[in-house]
Formats: sequence, C-alpha cells, structure tokens
Amino acid sequence: MAEGHPPWWRPDIHADRRPALLARGRIKAALRRWFEARDFIEVEAAILQVSPGNETHLHGFATALIDDAEGVHPYYLHTSPEFAAKKLLAAGESRIFDFARVFRNRERTALHHPEFTMLEWYRAGEDYDALMADAAALLAEAARTAGASLLHWRGLTADPFAEPERLTLHDAFVRHAGVDLLATIADHGETDRKALAAAARAAGIRLAEDDSWSDIFSRVLSEKIEPHLGRGCATILCEYPISEAALARPKPGDPRVAERFELYACGVELANAFGELTNPAEQRRRFEADMDEKQRIYGERYPLDEDFLAALDAMPPASGIALGFDRLVMLCTGARRIEDVLWTPVAEPGRTGR
Repeated sequence: MAEGHPPWWRPDIHADRRPALLARGRIKAALRRWFEARDFIEVEAAILQVSPGNETHLHGFATALIDDAEGVHPYYLHTSPEFAAKKLLAAGESRIFDFARVFRNRERTALHHPEFTMLEWYRAGEDYDALMADAAALLAEAARTAGASLLHWRGLTADPFAEPERLTLHDAFVRHAGVDLLATIADHGETDRKALAAAARAAGIRLAEDDSWSDIFSRVLSEKIEPHLGRGCATILCEYPISEAALARPKPGDPRVAERFELYACGVELANAFGELTNPAEQRRRFEADMDEKQRIYGERYPLDEDFLAALDAMPPASGIALGFDRLVMLCTGARRIEDVLWTPVAEPGRTGR
C-alpha cells in the first residue's frame, strides 16, 4: 500500500476495487477455456526451486528447505515457471500453460508487485511466430470478456482487436532514437560499447562512465522506444540482440539477433517470448556470464539449476511466452496500478492499516 493510500481491506475501498477483481476472474476463466480448446494442458510448476533464474537484473526471494537427515538447503521462490515448464517439455508434454504465482524482489511500482501472476505457455515443435498469433488472440479475448473496446493506461489507448504492429528492435531504434543498433553488434554477437554510447549521447541519452553496452541499450529502450509502443494497436517488438535474450536461440541467418519478442500495449510491456534455446553448453555459458555481471553490479549470484541444464538435452525444439496477467487485467479494466487488480496485495514494510 503506497503512501497515502488507505488499506485495501476497508469495505469502501474494496467496493471500488471489486468490479476489476470480478473481471479478473472472468478473464482468467475465458483464457483457460481458450487454451483448453486448443489442446493445451494446464500444469502447476513448483514454486520452490534450487535457482530463482539466472538473468542479471532478476532478484529472487531466498528461503531454506530443512531436511532432518541432511540439514538446511538454500532454496528460492521462482521468478518464473520457465525451468520447470521446460523440464515438462523434456518429459514429453507438447502444449502446456500455467497461471503461475511468481515472486520478484526489488520490484514495486504501479506496474510491478513482489508477488504476481504470470501466464506462461509453450508449444513444442512450433516456432515463435505461432506465439505472436496466440498473443494477439488472447489480447482480444481478454478485452472481449471484460467488455472493453479499448485498452487504457495513463492517457494512452490501444485497440485490442486490431492486428498488432510488428517492429524489429533495429527498426524501432532507428525510428524513435536515430540509432543504428545493428551497427554496434558484430557478426557473432559481440557488442561495441563505444559505438552505442556515442549514438545514445547523440540521441540525448545521459550515460554514466561505467554503463555497459547492455545498460545503454536498456536506457535507450526505456526512454526513447517504449513510450511509443502499443499506441493505437498492440506492438510486437522482435529480433532482440542476442546478448539481450538469455534463453532464446539465434535467428537463422542472422546470429546478431535472437528469436525473442515482447508484446506492448499502451506503452506497457505485457509479454516476453522466445524461440527456446536448447543447447545446454551455450545456455550454461550465458548463465555464467549473467551471474558474473550480477556479481559485479549487485554483489550476489544465484546457483545454476543443473537439473534444468540436463533437461535441455532432451527438450524438443519449442517456443514459449510469459504474459503478465495482472497487467493485462489492468489494461482491460482501466485500473491505475497493479494493486487495484490483486485480491490481497502484499503489505509494504512499516505500513499499518491506520
């Protein structure tokens, strides 16, 4: 509960929130029916994992599993059901989805919450273009169920029934920042920090001397690109630099970029999708590089899930996507912040109900 907001459990506050919460339930039921009609199986990934994920800027919640015979073992609440879901693909499942409760530390804003619901689904043997069609269909299904003709967020609108715009990162950087992104990436993915820094400064981006290529990329994306995405209709932003797609495979014919896309509406990132990387040696190399960077920036690192890396050897070619379900409900109901569409938001430290 942010400063100045009365507690969510007050009857008058709950009455204001209740229409969006009821819409949340209807949207969830409609999306579940959509998946089941297409032969997807609903799964439930275990929340306790040996690793919360190995991306540089993701922060997990740590806990411990106590075994009377062998002592105390560090565990984490998962930041995504991805590792578990891919193990299910290795086990032989082909179309799966999960409305997963996930946990991310250091994240609390109008669009972020420490505990939230991620709708994640996978298609074995199908490429990530199929996920683009899925995402567009689910956007329309959610809006239809909520009775929304337009999606809304902070004065921006998007038509959920219109065909999404498909835009590559390279074209987006040229269009909105005047930056030739691919000119700063070598043929095998090596990045040129000096070239990107010069282009970013020319675009009016303020940089720190110790900003890495990835830091600069993220700053240009957030300041110059994202505010223009998903206006009028949804945007599918695709072909991310390979260095910014830790679990995605390279695009055939251009190893500088990966089979990764994100779905935006009203400037809000709704979903993140991959053509999945299934090479365990390459995945290990990327994880270790990301953990080295995490150690440099935050002074911590997470263990690798060796069981997950072993499962990649048996995993078939697949595509997968994670959609922020709470954000989707927000846009369909016109809610101002994510807490307005959560039945019981996580209490903030030091706050009371008075």
